[in-house]
Parts: sequence; structure tokens; C-alpha cells
Amino acid sequence: MTAAVFRSPSIIHYGAGALEQLGPTARELGLRHVLLVTDAGMVQLGTAGKAQQLLEAADVRTTIFDGVQPDPTLANVEAGLALLRQDTCDGIVAVGGGSPIDCAKAIAVRHTHPQPLPEFAGVEQFPLPGLPVIAVPTTAGTGSEVTRVMVITDTERDVKMMFASRYCLAAAAIVDPLLTLGMPKGLTAAVGVDALTHAIEAYVSRRAQPQTDLLALSAIRLISHNLRTAYHDGSNLEARSAVMLGAMQAGLAFSNASVALVHGMARPLGACFHLTHGISIAVLLPAVTEFSVGAAPERYARIAVEMGESDIVSALRNLNRDVNIPSLRGLKVPEDRYRALQGKMATDALASGSPANNPRLASASEIVELYQKVYAEGA
Repeated sequence: MTAAVFRSPSIIHYGAGALEQLGPTARELGLRHVLLVTDAGMVQLGTAGKAQQLLEAADVRTTIFDGVQPDPTLANVEAGLALLRQDTCDGIVAVGGGSPIDCAKAIAVRHTHPQPLPEFAGVEQFPLPGLPVIAVPTTAGTGSEVTRVMVITDTERDVKMMFASRYCLAAAAIVDPLLTLGMPKGLTAAVGVDALTHAIEAYVSRRAQPQTDLLALSAIRLISHNLRTAYHDGSNLEARSAVMLGAMQAGLAFSNASVALVHGMARPLGACFHLTHGISIAVLLPAVTEFSVGAAPERYARIAVEMGESDIVSALRNLNRDVNIPSLRGLKVPEDRYRALQGKMATDALASGSPANNPRLASASEIVELYQKVYAEGA
């Protein structure tokens, strides 16, 4: 194999109670006043307040920005940036799911770059590091706490922009499965299938490497064998811990091996129809896997084995069924608009670059056919 690079945060605390390390970690990084990026839900649950208390107990001042919405937008980033500069914060703590973490990473790099954020979309486009970020995930899905990837929505163009850069890596991740015990069932399912997809796509990616293979296969085992229990019994800490560890491992895997066609197609689908990222991924996963499996049969067979199944496509369809992933029709996606936007979505998917990592390369017309098939499956 050719030489490969593997990047990850310099500090990772994992395990029940890891949140207690937040204050000491901020001090270790030399932070004195942080912008705490979160959302209204984390404030209402008290999770953001707990993080603030831990920081201030370590003599780290905090300014709270809770204006992050699901699938964060350029406007969210600019609003957070204005508050960061107003209070002269020297670092950022993100508390929440992938949306607050991605928004925090975007604020951090936007602070050191005067140009509009869209100019840096793509791979390794940021010339300068941003402020240090400590990521505290409260869902077991995106893996954003350990990835060099962030996704920000441009609402004017209905485009989810993907940024991948070493400067988008958090300085530290605090991964505490206790924070996931209150996750709603629907969110557990959607982010769990998203995390599984990260692992699957990292394993079959044309950019896979031995280190990402090990992480991806471990993540596939952990998530596939525990997601149903986490979904049906949300208070089961053993299952929650396994899925969160798997999500983190999947994040490390895909951040270094990249995602592929499923993610390439999911971003424009979510942007055009305002679907959450996890749901967009989950509805596409079985059909796109069926399209791809013939180009890497041994790899997909190994995935099925790790899941304890004989056929990968059936395994994924059964998992979606068991955790009640809705169809596009069930999500009330209007068929006429969906058909009208298939060409745009296919173009945007290819432009993201992710489909180029897929074991079977897809043309724009083949991607349109896949979108059609996914919609028809929900009939």
C-alpha cells in the first residue's frame, strides 16, 4: 500500500463520567474564556449548564451561544462568531450533537479567515488553524468530535457544504455515554444508522487504510449488535456505551478514509427537503449499498459477517425496519418536487467529491436512478 496519514484530536476522554474532565482539559489547553456553543435543547435539559459549571469551577469563564439549529447554517456561524469576538473568547466548547460541534468548528476557523466560509468548501482549503475546540457529543452518531469534517448549510442555495481539513479537528473530545441516556428513540435510530454508515463507507472507500479498517470493523460490530437495544431500551448504559464507542471509532475511520456515495447523495437530499442528516443517510443506505456491492464483494461480505448476517443488503433493510426508519413518502417528501430536483441533487452529490471514493463509481444518470428507486421503495 502507499503511505497514508491518520489524524485525530490530541486528547480524547472516553467513558461514563468523562464529562468531569472538561474543566481540566480546558486548562490543559490554556483556555481562559470559552464560547460554549450549544442549542436550546441542551440548555433546557441542563447539559449546557452542567458544562458551564465544570468550566467555571476550573476558573474558565464562559459565554453561551445557544443559537445553533439542526443542520447549522452560515447565519448560525456568523452569529456565534460575532459573540465570540465581542467577548474576546480564546477557545470554544461545543456541547450537543453534530450540529453544535460542526458549528463550533466553523466558528473556530472562520475567526482566523476573513473570507466568506463558502470559499473554503472542499478538502484542505483552510490555510490557517482556527481557535482550539473541545467537543462534547451528546448523541452517538456523527463522530464530529473526532473528525476533520464539518457540514454547514447555505440556505440561499439549498446546499450542504462539506469542509474537510486538519484545521477542522477538535483539539479535544470528551465522549461520555451518560450524556446519551435521554436521547429520543427517533434520534437514537437516525444517528446510529448514520454512524454505521460512516464505518461501512470507510471500510469500502477507495482511500481505506489498515488503521481505518480496524476501526471501521470494530464500529460495525459495536453499532450493529447494540443499536436495537439502545433504541428499544434507552436507559441501557451498556448498549448506549457500545454505540457511542462505535460512533467515535467510525468517526476516526471515515475522517481518514472518507465517506462515499451514500453521504454524497444524502447532503443534497437533506438540503433540498430539510431532512436531518441521519434520516437522509438511513433512507439511502440499503439501495446505494445494493448498487455498490458488486464492486467490492469481499469487503461487503466481511461487513455482513461482522453484523452477524449473511447478506449485507438484507441486513441493512432489516435494521432500518427494526428501528423504524421512515420512508421518503412517510416523511411527506412531495413526489413532484422530488422528481424535479433529482438532477440538481445528482449534480450536487458529484460536486461534493464523496462519490469518487465509492467502490462503484456512479454517473449523474445512475444517481438519479438511485434517487428514484429510494422513493419508489417507500410506496
